[in-house]
Amino acid sequence: MSAIMRSVAILLALVGLASTGHAQDDKVPQFVGTGICADCHEAEVKSWQKSHHALAWTEPSEETVDGDFENAEFVHDGRKSRFFQKDGAFFIETDDFRDGTTTFKVAGVGGIAPLQQYLIETEPGRLQSFDVVWDQVRREWYHLYPSQELPPEDGFHWSGPYKNWNARCAECHSTDFRKNYSLRDRQYQSAWSEIGVGCEACHGPGEAHVAWAKPETPGESAFSGVNELGLLVEFSADHAQTEIQQCATCHARREPFQASSPLPGTPFHDAYRLALLREGLYHPDGQILDEVYVYGSFLQSKMHQTGVRCSDCHEPHSGELRADGNATCTQCHSPAGNSDFPSLTLKDYDDEAHHFHETGSAGAQCVSCHMIERTYMGIDGRRDHSFRVPRPDVSSRIGTPNACTDCHEDETAEWAAEILKARFPGSRHREPHFGEVFSAAREGTTGIGDNLLAIANQPTYPAIVRATALDLLMRDPDPALAQRTGNLLDDPDPLVRSAAVAAQRNAPAEIANGNILRALEDPAKAVRIAAARQLLTLPPGPSSAHASPAARTASREWQQSLAAKSDFPETHMSLGGTALAMRNPRAAASAFEEVTRLDPQLVEAWIFLVRIHLAQQDLAAAEFALQKGLILNPENEDLLALKNQYFR
Repeated sequence: MSAIMRSVAILLALVGLASTGHAQDDKVPQFVGTGICADCHEAEVKSWQKSHHALAWTEPSEETVDGDFENAEFVHDGRKSRFFQKDGAFFIETDDFRDGTTTFKVAGVGGIAPLQQYLIETEPGRLQSFDVVWDQVRREWYHLYPSQELPPEDGFHWSGPYKNWNARCAECHSTDFRKNYSLRDRQYQSAWSEIGVGCEACHGPGEAHVAWAKPETPGESAFSGVNELGLLVEFSADHAQTEIQQCATCHARREPFQASSPLPGTPFHDAYRLALLREGLYHPDGQILDEVYVYGSFLQSKMHQTGVRCSDCHEPHSGELRADGNATCTQCHSPAGNSDFPSLTLKDYDDEAHHFHETGSAGAQCVSCHMIERTYMGIDGRRDHSFRVPRPDVSSRIGTPNACTDCHEDETAEWAAEILKARFPGSRHREPHFGEVFSAAREGTTGIGDNLLAIANQPTYPAIVRATALDLLMRDPDPALAQRTGNLLDDPDPLVRSAAVAAQRNAPAEIANGNILRALEDPAKAVRIAAARQLLTLPPGPSSAHASPAARTASREWQQSLAAKSDFPETHMSLGGTALAMRNPRAAASAFEEVTRLDPQLVEAWIFLVRIHLAQQDLAAAEFALQKGLILNPENEDLLALKNQYFR
């Protein structure tokens, strides 16, 4: 059997490769399209039509393509791309491809501002995001990653798995997306109800609502799960979380559990696993570092804790801010306050006595101090939605950025801290910060387990902070510390419960067994899947969590979540690790082979392959895998060390 067929067979055996699209039985409303909505909701649709949502993905045409396709050329790393039109279609000719110079027809347009990307169909059904994109402000082509010199064989090349539109982008740029990836032949047959983020992407499929709106169809709805208006999602004044979690479906750094868009209204933690405040994504104090898409930041804010929702600041159909400049903030933060949020301090914040900058200047803008901006994709500025108070004192201790020295680049964090101390002598915002503990934990400082546990148990901290503390605690294998996390399996927030489940891997087996058994029956899928993952750390037995009916259900959910991402290199890394835990080296080797095919620069997979073959005393296979790994990663120190150790 070939390597790919072995890999397929193993995945079928381990994860059951079931269909992971959302079920559409006869009682679930169908999607009808934004055009139907426009018949009644004319004003809302008109507002939406020029929004980033409406233009998130469009068909290429004279109206939608803004880039210079008049035979323009762009060269990066010695590779030339030419943009031209022919017979009313748009084309990209590039020698930055594995088959040499190739001409591709533009198959789609991604986004509208401040940049526009173009989608290329490299093989039937497979859409890739081209890395040379159009700057809408400067009206010129530029490369998204100018410092990278990636060969076409690299997983991060524009034609690789990390730039695949079907897998990484399309769900949030369309309505009712279904990936439809076949691992057996490595092909996509993706489908959708509508490209662009239409009405039903947020409000849910509209068939039942349309039926409700027709006077000739009175009586009880024939559809299940809908409200009195025939909608699956109700954005009521009393349930801010419904709206926040619906927006977070796309505006979050997260891992999906299924290969299609979840039905709108699905609780976030039943559809995704949210990325915590991990190294490389966030600074240790929770400030944004990589592109994390808002939700993880917003969860840290006091605004979230007091019930502020996205539409309090953003008009939901146009996506624009409710007001210009500081007026967005002063609709609540003012002497008048806002009756919807009675805990507000009534004070004039838009005043030099508060911001001590000249009125109208950049420094006097609320966002300059409380929503620092970071640039992604070369030119796209995104603001941190944690709405934090600047803490240059923390910056001086752990090296994190702060709003003060963002602008005053020639000054130090200590300078800024002294000014804030003089301006606000009684401020409570000089207390110890969780970021100091997180920074120490990231650096491998020992003896801080109790500090992390204290943060995890502090209910006034945001759930994402508490969950991150538990995540960092797992680096300490102390069973006594892990045992003390069991109480957090009853926490109200699924983020904390999921992290508490993962922490059980270091707990004594008998304690972990009981805790994981409880978590297998958790109401949130994210927690149940976390528990299923932890079953691998438990010895099986008639009285263990393995034997429970809940274990079978949760394991099946985990299996389906893996099957939904069978086009991800990281999924096959997980499968390889699972197979090793199950003492199945053949399955592990096949999984790691698939990793190296998808992402040859994921060196860890090559190392696993070599070591598995060595453990099986197959020196020829081990040497062959090592040679392949070194051809694709010729200067990697870990692979060279492996060569020197075993194949001198």
